[in-house]
Amino acid sequence: MTVRRQRRSETFLALGLVAPAVILLSVFLIYPFFKNFTLFLYHAPPYPGLPSKWAGLSQFFDTITSTSFLDGLKATVLYTVLVVPVGVFLGLVLAVAAHQKLKGMAIYRTIFATTAVSSVAVAAIVFGTFMNPVLGLLPWLGIDTNPTILQNPTWAMFAMAIIGLWQFIGLSFILFSAGLQSLPEEVLEAAKLDGASPAKAFFTVTIPLLSPTIFYVFTVGVIAAMFTFGQMDLLVGPGAASAVHVNTLAYQIYQYVVTQPNPGVAACISIALFILTAIVTLVNFRFLERRVNYDA
Repeated sequence: MTVRRQRRSETFLALGLVAPAVILLSVFLIYPFFKNFTLFLYHAPPYPGLPSKWAGLSQFFDTITSTSFLDGLKATVLYTVLVVPVGVFLGLVLAVAAHQKLKGMAIYRTIFATTAVSSVAVAAIVFGTFMNPVLGLLPWLGIDTNPTILQNPTWAMFAMAIIGLWQFIGLSFILFSAGLQSLPEEVLEAAKLDGASPAKAFFTVTIPLLSPTIFYVFTVGVIAAMFTFGQMDLLVGPGAASAVHVNTLAYQIYQYVVTQPNPGVAACISIALFILTAIVTLVNFRFLERRVNYDA
């Protein structure tokens, strides 16, 4: 009887500890996700309080074939391509450099990792100040951009990518640092004893052993990049985002929910972005995971 009571109390304790997370996930993630599959079937009423009109699948296909959606898709893909590969490479380079046993390296590790914990608002303000045409860094360097970078269709996306890259490098660095610290020292020592140069040991031993971390960082980076819109909203705004080609799909969802409410179109773009993200993730697992070595 005592054992039963103890098990029952442990069960209730476990359920009590899990319940807050389950409630939060249900309210803010699971319910909104499935609600999209109802919203995308209805046209938004012209005035609040009026009933929604049935649209069926026509609204979804009209949305994903519209010019604004295709432009947002191009902006999303371009932003992801600019941020993720470079972020993975620089994060790995910094992690390898910080992994060296040198005096004062702990300070550099802290500096490299701080970008991961900075909010997008802070990063946008800092880089927005640097790119200010009057008070920023560019005028101090004697660089005159007309129109300004944030209003230039050619350079605005690169500016957004630099901000995203600055944040992603911190996360990439932390994950690669953890991966390097978990590598078996005996394997690395064996490579040295076999006469392998540092470069050869890195590419033939370290990289294969680190391949699960590389794959994870790349996949997480792609997913995060496809849902980015913070710096676009803070530095460019909904009015000029389309003109300078930074109106990503995630930012379009935000606009159709907040600035120009249209739940039906927002749900259509959300579902399309979910499908696109799922396809990209499956492709990563299908083709990139083949090169991953889990035998370490």
